[in-house]
Amino acid sequence: MSSDEQKKLRVGWFTFTCCEDSTVVFTEVLNDHWQEWRKLIDFVHARVLQKSNKMAEMDVAFIEGAISSADHKKRVEEIRQLSKWVVAVGACAVSGMPSAQRNNFDEKAKQEISFILDRFSHLEKVLSVKDVVKVDAELPGCPMDPGQFVEVVGKALDHFGVGPAESK
Repeated sequence: MSSDEQKKLRVGWFTFTCCEDSTVVFTEVLNDHWQEWRKLIDFVHARVLQKSNKMAEMDVAFIEGAISSADHKKRVEEIRQLSKWVVAVGACAVSGMPSAQRNNFDEKAKQEISFILDRFSHLEKVLSVKDVVKVDAELPGCPMDPGQFVEVVGKALDHFGVGPAESK
């Protein structure tokens, strides 16, 4: 990297089983911070923002949503391997709920939905992200709090040494 090039924070945004309300908040926060962050952040993977996404090394992966299938579990494990930090975003990612409410169904209700679970290869139980991989930070809420998100991004920029030298 030349002295004119600035190091950027490599970020991924991933969504699993949820209502994607934190994704909406994420895009709204970008409206307020885009001019500043576009110089500091390289979105490696963020389907909500771009067509071309890569599964590549990242500094931070934000994971929204509960893990409800074997495919989800495999993808979250891959994301963890590629990421230095994983941040669970929103209630479903942090606690599994409300997506995990089927975990508490009685036997009759479980029988009634079993064909759907089989058809879509769902796990027996819905999991939070930390049930599957190590999580470095959590942004609870449904949706996440925008101020807490901005704070975590700031901590990540500092931790990974991203930003103008004069601000360090």
